[in-house]
Amino acid sequence: MDLRVIGVLLLVPLLDVMLLVVLATQLGVAATVALVVLTALVGLLLVRAEGRHTLRKLQQKVQSSEPPTDELLDGAFLLIAGALMLTPGLVTDLVGLILVLPPTRYPIRVATKKYVVTPYIDAKTGGFATGNVYIGGFPNDGGDGFSGGGGPGPADEPVDVSEKEYEFTDADEDDEDAER
Repeated sequence: MDLRVIGVLLLVPLLDVMLLVVLATQLGVAATVALVVLTALVGLLLVRAEGRHTLRKLQQKVQSSEPPTDELLDGAFLLIAGALMLTPGLVTDLVGLILVLPPTRYPIRVATKKYVVTPYIDAKTGGFATGNVYIGGFPNDGGDGFSGGGGPGPADEPVDVSEKEYEFTDADEDDEDAER
């Protein structure tokens, strides 16, 4: 796992604790606890409402025989948002709220498709799912898909073939000659 990801994952609880300590000293312990509980309840109500809306859209897509890719990603984001809302802290609640609201969830979904889903599918299918397939030659043989070994590909110059090299022999005749 990348060290930056681990650093961010460790930074979020640290920021949560620091923010809660600052709020507890400014507002008092009871008000801080009430604020954390209130944000969690409001966030979970939003997650529930968005989850129902996403489930309804998913069912409509399935009934119309369309792949529900956006809805499945939205469902995953809503699961993550629900877990973040249950975690005590205001920073995790803010990140959960970003994942719950549709206007902020859309760019996250687009980025996830582009940088996570598509490369994963390409790696598993060899490019067939997205159309990034080789049309000639061998993969990784020079970058153009055509070099190395005289495979199919564009010729720079016409090739002259002599009459002897161009001569055609029938394989059946060769077998009959070999039997005699």
